[in-house]
Amino acid sequence: MIESAQALWLALVQGVTEFLPISSAAHLVLVPELLGWPDQGLAFDVAVHVGTLLAVAICLRRDIAGIVTGWLSQWGPAGATPASRLGWLLILATVPAVLVGALLNDVVEQILRNPLVIAATTVVFALFLWWADWRVRGQRQLGELTARDALVIGIAQALALIPGVSRSGITMTAGLALGLGRKGAARFSFLLSVPVILAAGVLKGIELGSSAGPVNWVAFTLSIVMAFASALAVIALFLRFIERTGMLPFVLYRLLLGAFLFAIFW
Repeated sequence: MIESAQALWLALVQGVTEFLPISSAAHLVLVPELLGWPDQGLAFDVAVHVGTLLAVAICLRRDIAGIVTGWLSQWGPAGATPASRLGWLLILATVPAVLVGALLNDVVEQILRNPLVIAATTVVFALFLWWADWRVRGQRQLGELTARDALVIGIAQALALIPGVSRSGITMTAGLALGLGRKGAARFSFLLSVPVILAAGVLKGIELGSSAGPVNWVAFTLSIVMAFASALAVIALFLRFIERTGMLPFVLYRLLLGAFLFAIFW
């Protein structure tokens, strides 16, 4: 694992960018590339997954508790509820990313973690986000989403395996395009992150457990704390202000970042 100071800075980058529509994967590829830092390693990946998962679980604890309780109680006398239905939609929306990740993860790691690929996806999906936000109607609530809607958002999420697309950005784009308001699209995106981050963290943890390399436990702990604290702040602020600010600041940031990357790496 990288040194503690570098781990701290990269965990901050991860925590800030994981839930914003600007691609955490892109930033974690680019920051070490630009600064000449070594690959952060498996232990760092596990640590930041733990930190960001804890953050979203705490921020959305009432939603998550309601969904889990409703999903489990549907097998009893209470039957299906809006909460259990939302649970099924989240499960359905998770499937495409899991399947695509299992099949194409090596291709993504070996071929697509490229600054010019990141530059292109950063710009292209910024424009999609701008279009979806510009036409937002916000007439639909989360309870009105259908299985088809969940599958569309799930397929969109699978595209986020490509660095620069942004998991939160593409799922919010899909949610907005399907008629959700900004806050509803963000909330569904954040809820959808829970199984994805959990699955990725478990897989990385298994890899880490089977590897023979030493773990810098100080850097590991600092990474968890920094990723947790920064992600917690970002989620709370984003949900509070997104209706007022819209997606334009993130679109402009992505366009500037893409232009910078093309200028540097072309």
